[in-house]
Amino acid sequence: MVVCVIALLLLVSMAAMYFFSRQALREEALCNAQETLESTVQDVDNILLSVEQSTGNIYWDLLGHLNEPENMIKYSKRVVECNPYIIGCAIVFKPYYYPERELFMAYIHRKGHKPTTDEASEFIIQDTFTDKPYTEQVWYTEPMATGQPFWTDPLKNDNTEDEALTTFCLPIYDLSGKCVGVLAADVSIKLLSDIVLAAKPSANGYAAMLARNGSYIVHPNQEKLTKGNAFSLLEKNNDPALKKIIKAMLNEESGNQNFNMDGRGWYVVYKPFQRSVVDGRAMESLNWSIALVYPEDDIVEGNNQLLYLVITIIVIGLLVFSVLCRMVIHSQLLPLSMLTQWAQHFTKGHFDNIVPDTDREDEIGRLQRNFQKMQLSLTTQIKELERLTNQLNERGEVLQQANDKTQEADIMKTTFLHHMTKRLLEPTDTIDKSVTELCNRYQDISSEEAAKKIELIHQNSETVIGLINDMLQTAESETGKEGSHAQD
Repeated sequence: MVVCVIALLLLVSMAAMYFFSRQALREEALCNAQETLESTVQDVDNILLSVEQSTGNIYWDLLGHLNEPENMIKYSKRVVECNPYIIGCAIVFKPYYYPERELFMAYIHRKGHKPTTDEASEFIIQDTFTDKPYTEQVWYTEPMATGQPFWTDPLKNDNTEDEALTTFCLPIYDLSGKCVGVLAADVSIKLLSDIVLAAKPSANGYAAMLARNGSYIVHPNQEKLTKGNAFSLLEKNNDPALKKIIKAMLNEESGNQNFNMDGRGWYVVYKPFQRSVVDGRAMESLNWSIALVYPEDDIVEGNNQLLYLVITIIVIGLLVFSVLCRMVIHSQLLPLSMLTQWAQHFTKGHFDNIVPDTDREDEIGRLQRNFQKMQLSLTTQIKELERLTNQLNERGEVLQQANDKTQEADIMKTTFLHHMTKRLLEPTDTIDKSVTELCNRYQDISSEEAAKKIELIHQNSETVIGLINDMLQTAESETGKEGSHAQD
């Protein structure tokens, strides 16, 4: 019962501790996620800022040589060389900027961006980008239309070559202030994603960044970077919370939300991607949003492990406690078992063996000493009872003997009286007959016959008197004996 009560108290305590610790872990995880999210935003923004600054530095040198088309490849190469995050650079001009050429493009990219047989060169030079003319591509049309620096949403499939890209587009102005071309620096989405995901928010968590059209800028799944978008998640997962999250991110909202994906609970913290304010930096809104996604298991994994460890310790502790309780109780109850055996021993009549002494001062020790006193008292009383019983038995035997003798005497008296009665019958009968005959024939009987009758009566009377005297003597003798027995 003690173990059960303790187990119940521990269970209630563990449930309360688990609930509040889970709440605390959720709050701590949310704070950590927000901090990690801020750090991730800063990391991405640092990469973008470095690309913007590298491109801007080359841009100012480029403005003095706009009429030197032969040097445009050199400037493109310098843009790629000066920043490891830039994998390609294109310098393009509006149609017939150079009168002898309708379209002019100086494009260079790092080896590996596109297959080539020129293994001796680290860079690959091209004058085209994809199968479409650049005048139909967004990285050219948008800055030419707005006249503002511009980061494109991820370019995939037909809008790029073999790798998803995001491009920083810087409009080129001539000395007259007209927008005449675009300087475009390509950043690999995969490279950007790898850099951001290197700092994982948790064991199974990851960062994800969406462009304004729902395309992934950062995601651990490389296939999603090149082909998928956020809306493809809804085809396999019908969780309304997931749809709400995607909608909120595309609307550049901040928040956090639980959702289910692939039969697993997830937690997401999201916010708009905000760039740092730097002097001279174009601060147009990119309409990007970044999120930190991690499974709920990661939040409570340590807590669950601690819980399992504590439960294991509690179970083992309760088992040990139960064994110790049984051992202690058994050792404490040994005197009671001994007293029980002594009581059973006493019920069989063995009162000679005395209960041993004890040094214990607790209730069991006092009980044992009182039991010992009770045993000594019972032993004394039983011995006294045995003495009295023996004495009564002896007197009973004497009384029995006296009774037997009395009965024998009564039998003898009865026999004696019966015998004496028989002896008295004959003389008394003779006397009766003689007296009756004398009374009836006193006139007719002769003197001699009368004398004979009188003599016969006298003889029988003497006989009767003798018998009566014998009876009186016998009675006096028996009375004397009974008096002596009574005195005894």
